[in-house]
Amino acid sequence: MNKYELMFIIASDVSEEKREELIARFKAYVEAHKGTIEGVEKIGMKKFAYPINFKNEGFYVIFNITMAPEEVDVMNKLMNITDGIVRQMFVRK
Repeated sequence: MNKYELMFIIASDVSEEKREELIARFKAYVEAHKGTIEGVEKIGMKKFAYPINFKNEGFYVIFNITMAPEEVDVMNKLMNITDGIVRQMFVRK
């Protein structure tokens, strides 16, 4: 098990209820795959340095998690195909 910081951006046109649902969904995914969440930080809406998928801003969220490396790869692929997620990045601590 390694410690990671996961930063992901939710599209600005996603409703607040759907945004909370996405955050809860990824929390549940981590816990269901024997990971632990040490902290969740909702940074909020921020402007992008350049347009991403024709959007100029997004809602930033940071998770501090402990997970197995193979589960991180699977979660990254899941986030790539999830509607509403603009970008994600895992950083090993």
